[in-house]
Amino acid sequence: MKHDSLVSGKRKAVNVSLDTGIVAAAREAKLNLSQVCETAIREATRAEITRRWQEENRERIEAWNAWIEEHGLPLAEYRQF
Repeated sequence: MKHDSLVSGKRKAVNVSLDTGIVAAAREAKLNLSQVCETAIREATRAEITRRWQEENRERIEAWNAWIEEHGLPLAEYRQF
């Protein structure tokens, strides 16, 4: 799943079961439950996509870090900071 697919602009009605206390508190706070749920699901999805990418690429990342540790940063001699 790409990050681009997290925003379509379209809406779909779904059923969600929530704790009644949370619903009451959210309504008392005048929160839009749909927006809050959508935001939370979007953030959780992005976090999971990132976690999976990091796990799938863990070996490559470790290999690159080992190379940097052994050889230093490429072009480091030209850095001005």
